[in-house]
Amino acid sequence: MPTRLVELAVDAADPARLARFWAAALGWQVVVEEPDQAVIEPRGYDYPDPVALPLVFVKVPEAKAGKNRVHLDLATESVAHQAAEVERLLGLGAVPVDVGQHDVSWAVLADPEGSEFCVLSPR
Repeated sequence: MPTRLVELAVDAADPARLARFWAAALGWQVVVEEPDQAVIEPRGYDYPDPVALPLVFVKVPEAKAGKNRVHLDLATESVAHQAAEVERLLGLGAVPVDVGQHDVSWAVLADPEGSEFCVLSPR
């Protein structure tokens, strides 16, 4: 029988700060905040419900180097919603980044520690 994903671990210099950013970005809650680890999940989530994939931010000593090999994509419902989400995320501390994407329909941003993510156009 195959297994399934239950968490996504993310390396972080400051797990609590990054967890607070992503909790605000996703409308989730921080459920664990310790010096070396922080965890976020949707409100009312019951582990290991397959409806969501909690994010676990783990403290690492080394800084981020290079483009992410895995990144998060965020959904939007309309072009106006996408623009509003980009502005909201910038207000939370995200920054625009160029990873060589050229002229695309999605926005590429980085979280406060420089990890890239995309705000997708509506599908």
